[in-house]
Amino acid sequence: MAATSGYALGPRRRHLEALAREVEARGLQASLTEDLMLRVVDPPSGHGVLVVAMPMSRIRWSYLWAGGGQADADDPARAAELIARTLTR
Repeated sequence: MAATSGYALGPRRRHLEALAREVEARGLQASLTEDLMLRVVDPPSGHGVLVVAMPMSRIRWSYLWAGGGQADADDPARAAELIARTLTR
């Protein structure tokens, strides 16, 4: 299945937009790329990471990012905390 298959576009965008709101609430910058990845940057350090939202089953999604980062997409607040910790170390 391609990363941008029709059934996944809507849910992928919704999950990434929810995560963007959460990381921005923590002082990080977030921007959704054309190919539906979320670029998250810590402005003071300049550190950044790309986050993808991937279906793990028909009903379960996860966020994934470099360095083995993973969080359940049903809890974007928790994912934002983990990403913030990664970027602000």
